[in-house]
Amino acid sequence: MSTTPARVYVARLVGLPIFDPQGDQVGKVRDVVVTMRGDRSQPRALGLVAEVFGRRRIFVPMTRVTTIDSGQVYTTGLLNLRRFEQRATETLVIGQMIDRQVTITASGPLNGITGTVYDVAMEQGRTRDWMLSRVAIQEGSKRGPAALRRRGQTHVVEWRDVAGLGERSATQGATHLLQAIAEMKAADAATMIQDLPPERRGQVIAALDDERLAELLEELPEDYQVEIMALLDSERAADVLEEMSPEDAADLINDLPPETAAQLLELMEPEEAEDVRRLMSYAENTAGAMMTPEPVILGPDATVADALAHVRNPDLTPAQAAVVYVCRPPLETPTGKFLGIAHIQRLLREPPSSLVAGSIDDSLEPLKPTSSRDQVAALMATYNFVALPVVDEDGHLVGAVTVDDLLDHMLPENWRDRAKEEERDE
Repeated sequence: MSTTPARVYVARLVGLPIFDPQGDQVGKVRDVVVTMRGDRSQPRALGLVAEVFGRRRIFVPMTRVTTIDSGQVYTTGLLNLRRFEQRATETLVIGQMIDRQVTITASGPLNGITGTVYDVAMEQGRTRDWMLSRVAIQEGSKRGPAALRRRGQTHVVEWRDVAGLGERSATQGATHLLQAIAEMKAADAATMIQDLPPERRGQVIAALDDERLAELLEELPEDYQVEIMALLDSERAADVLEEMSPEDAADLINDLPPETAAQLLELMEPEEAEDVRRLMSYAENTAGAMMTPEPVILGPDATVADALAHVRNPDLTPAQAAVVYVCRPPLETPTGKFLGIAHIQRLLREPPSSLVAGSIDDSLEPLKPTSSRDQVAALMATYNFVALPVVDEDGHLVGAVTVDDLLDHMLPENWRDRAKEEERDE
């Protein structure tokens, strides 16, 4: 095992795996917790915020950290799995320091330069305590036409030579945190958003584009979804709902106050609002309430090559891309007469020029919009399907239920926050 380096930059720690002494991964680094002191003395690092099984955030004291090496962190293995709750005297480096506007106060040519913090270094002293020691700062972009602007110069200075980091009221942007979020999977980014202090979370939400915010909302628990929607003006809230999948938008709107829900539906584009209203009309935990109204639908004259081109869409989940639904026109839900389904696995064995209609499976009795959650689960389990069609009483396809949709409605409401402590205890 390598020796811990003398200096570690916190932004580079985020996402690193945390191992126990046996070499088993127990979590990932998400932030560093420090305690600030009133003057410009170096803050002491108290511990790491770690994400463990079930996306739970816990606190790992620095006394439990044995090694910080390139690409990995080792602990004693004795971790308390109680959820991390930030205290008033604690500060999160990633959550509350990155993107702060500060001023360099060192004597010399750098004195008076202002910029934003993009990283912070910590070092282990003779007493074995970890202290924040240096600050990486980026100056603002030089003035000029937007196309010609260059990012400002960067400087790394001693902690004591920076003013503005110890002030709770200091200005804080979101540029560098947004860059980190952009590189993360939606589920991981949503967890980071969830654990930010409320004021910081509001800053990041305001800076996210509508499409990315919609992706993160789909991964957040219901109470956080409602809280974030309350931060948005009505026009933007409606735009974000349009970017969400219709089934997720319907679930979210159902959680909003009735007057707010009605207002947002009126502000949404009519076609988008129509899909959401239709989903909201079905009883909870039925196939109609769970389904997506936008599966891959093709006419009987489509070729296998057409089907394969449609399922290559990177926005489709694996379950959505596993099946195409063959219908008479119109090909938007509710469609014309539903003819059957074609499994992509079967189509891969057919010549690209052959018709999809020659490979359809019409033996399966489709779901009804009123089919219960248990009926959906039983049918999927019986026939080993990952997606099922939902057809109304007139024989029109109105949507499809995927295994992802089913799990979202079968798991407990707070499943994202539950740690799999049984796995950790084994």
